[in-house]
Amino acid sequence: MTDALAPAAVYATPMRTRFRGLDVRDGVLLRGDAGWGEFSPFWDYDDAESAGWLRAAREATDEGWPAPLRASIPVNVTVPAVDAATAARIVRGSGCTTAKVKVAEPGQDVAAEQARLEAVRAALGPGGRIRIDANGAWDVETALDRLRLLDRAAGGLEYVEQPCARVEDLAAVRRRTHVPVAADESIRRAADPLAVRRAEAADVVVLKVQPLGGVRACLDLAEQVGLPVVVSSALESSVGIAAGLALAAALPELPYACGLATVRLLERDTVVDPLLPVDGRIAVGRPEPTPATLAQVRADDLTTARWTRRLASVAAGGAA
Repeated sequence: MTDALAPAAVYATPMRTRFRGLDVRDGVLLRGDAGWGEFSPFWDYDDAESAGWLRAAREATDEGWPAPLRASIPVNVTVPAVDAATAARIVRGSGCTTAKVKVAEPGQDVAAEQARLEAVRAALGPGGRIRIDANGAWDVETALDRLRLLDRAAGGLEYVEQPCARVEDLAAVRRRTHVPVAADESIRRAADPLAVRRAEAADVVVLKVQPLGGVRACLDLAEQVGLPVVVSSALESSVGIAAGLALAAALPELPYACGLATVRLLERDTVVDPLLPVDGRIAVGRPEPTPATLAQVRADDLTTARWTRRLASVAAGGAA
């Protein structure tokens, strides 16, 4: 591993609420001539899939990002698979008028999902927007059954994100429901992300900077797909969220609120002024870590060594 790829810091912070099966979020921060970047692929990703995350980090440290077209980004509040009372509290405290609600949580039934959505609707009021994310957990018939119930519970859904895992199943759901369909994993974890467009499987695409290899790579993909874009986070610290904001700020059009308000889910952040929403928007910016903030999130020696090895392995193309 070259000096340029030595971690400037390895961070670890507890989550406020278990999310994506995680109780702790950790990752690597890099620093270069253009600023700070984050490399934080989830641990279930192999070196090949993590390579895009490293390209995104190197873009941030070595090149920087395109000039912004807007100064702030509308964002949604993310509601984990929590009980109804907690969901309402999260929404009321967010200042956001759009909520993204996790569904299809293992061990939970549809009644819990309905109660969560009803609570979110009550907290948002009739003018708020609600979207749900199933992370590809349903088959076609289950998706259609759940959407009928959950659309009613929510008082109308803005869209459903990744109801099924396969592109052909997304297309089948889209043909049989009035609820718009958004594609996430079928874009960012696909060998052929354009298959979604060819199959007419989605109304919206969700783009995440780290998994897709950087801001410029996402802008190119958005142009090729030709569908409305929602920029979402990969559960990063504010160093990584800044890249998502840079993408949202550079898109020619931004018709939807973005999923970039996830720093709220972390107990501690890597910067003094975390990238959090005010009145439902996050100002486009690039806060930098300080010695004090890095000390607060410094990972233990075992985690630091593990990330250092992983960074070297991904940089070497998986050979290390």
